[in-house]
Amino acid sequence: MSQQPSAAPAPTSAVATVSERHDWWRDAVIYQVYPRSFADSNGDGMGDLEGVRTRLPYLRDLGVDAVWLSPFYASPQADAGYDVADYRAVDPMFGTLLDADALIRDAHALGLRIIVDLVPNHSSDQYEWFKRALAEGPGSPSRDRYHFRPGKGKNGELPPNDWESIFGGPAWTRVTEPDGTPGEWYLHLFAPEQPDFNWEHPAVGDEFRSILRFWLDMGVDGFRIDVAHGMVKAEGLPDLGSHEQLKLLGNDVMPFFDQDGVHAIYRQWRRILDEYSGERIFVAEAWTPTVERTANYVRPDELHQAFNFQYLGTHWDAEELRTVIDRTLDAMRPVGAPATWVLSNHDVTRHATRFANPAGLGTQIRLAGDRELGLRRARAATLLMLALPGSAYVYQGEELGLPDVVDLPDEVRQDPAYFRGAGQDGFRDGCRVPIPWTREGSSYGFGDGGSWLPQPAGWGELSVEAQTGEPGSTLELYREALAVRRSTADLGAGDAVEWLRAPEGVVAFRRGDFVCVANTTGESVAMPAYGRVLLASGEITETAGEAKVPADTTVWWTRA
Repeated sequence: MSQQPSAAPAPTSAVATVSERHDWWRDAVIYQVYPRSFADSNGDGMGDLEGVRTRLPYLRDLGVDAVWLSPFYASPQADAGYDVADYRAVDPMFGTLLDADALIRDAHALGLRIIVDLVPNHSSDQYEWFKRALAEGPGSPSRDRYHFRPGKGKNGELPPNDWESIFGGPAWTRVTEPDGTPGEWYLHLFAPEQPDFNWEHPAVGDEFRSILRFWLDMGVDGFRIDVAHGMVKAEGLPDLGSHEQLKLLGNDVMPFFDQDGVHAIYRQWRRILDEYSGERIFVAEAWTPTVERTANYVRPDELHQAFNFQYLGTHWDAEELRTVIDRTLDAMRPVGAPATWVLSNHDVTRHATRFANPAGLGTQIRLAGDRELGLRRARAATLLMLALPGSAYVYQGEELGLPDVVDLPDEVRQDPAYFRGAGQDGFRDGCRVPIPWTREGSSYGFGDGGSWLPQPAGWGELSVEAQTGEPGSTLELYREALAVRRSTADLGAGDAVEWLRAPEGVVAFRRGDFVCVANTTGESVAMPAYGRVLLASGEITETAGEAKVPADTTVWWTRA
């Protein structure tokens, strides 16, 4: 498959194409690109912005509305770019600012919007502010921009409080002062190379408002806010009083997460965004205890969307799915925000592998499971997700039905959590393996110089080339589903579904003339034939007004 971009429409038509849909984000399908694993233009084994640019026609033809790019900023790459050393520069491994500009322009010319990652909770330890804070020592104004504290114990040898890093171990690291003595501690909720900003300091807010304007002036259409529930810490940085704090995440409001003070920051940011034309948006990565608290982030004067992690973690079970769908829609309706739906991303095991395993194993799994079962359920789950009211997110490669690579040798792993004992499981590399474009080649079309994580044997049979034009392939299912979604008025936008009576283990709802039925059981079920079949994730049969829906299959019907 050629890596050269196909001809794009003239820029004048591009602007019209991108701007003509009012409230585009309410029912948008947004595709996440993990740049280092999407396409490599220069053969160094690492994906880059030029590689993304050459593949934009593929994303246009897939049928998505926008592309979200994971971080490509200048960074030491201690956490795959989520440790930013310069928010206004592109890391040389990904290209240059000129490459970013060309990508944005080409995307707009193809009718695609570009959303970039913003990382405001922490910087890299190589960020100029932090290097200055270390050099200037205790009591310096530069240290006030981060959370520096004296330690506890007789000689300050203990961390200032009991907070634990998401990546394992204490959330504090002690520094060696300029005179060579052991000194203060600084807070890092993630890796030690990612010191947390002190958002009580006015300079931090000033800096990020400037960063927002820099990228808005470049033409980006929005920002995905990393750790949007972080930034503000409880006054006094109080002890949490428990160990194994990771087990509490998502169940309680923590002194370092989901503090109410974050909302004042977002109201300031929203005023900036609203100064710009073209309906630019904010998307929150906000891990909160409940979807109701998530709704606080998308009130009319704050952010536009927030990831629905409660949905991502739901098992392939009809009752659970109905419950989380209802709770999500009920929570978003009062604040007038669209629901969002997501099944995979760069931090969790791909859903084709999660669904291949028994329920209850979490979102990071190191077991391959039943590949056939996982793919069947993944296809069905995709059609269910795309039938729901609101906006949907697709992670690169899920349209190919890619499984997680669960057998990566330990020596090739790069997830920082893997190297820190008690933190996250550390197996996020499995969903970050570069995607296959062609049946053959040193990296199945990813690039000419191999890939930064090894790709499995047989990866080529899941490639874009292998699946394009192949009836029944997962790629063609996605292409058709996105085309139907875009052309069907009763799909996408809206805030409610009408549940239909269905056998146990079956999700069935109506939206106008549209009906979706998802059989989450391991057996075929008989259902009424609700009209003309638009699409199905598996083979169904219809006889005398009745449809036989196979196990783990979703069907779309229309009465129109």
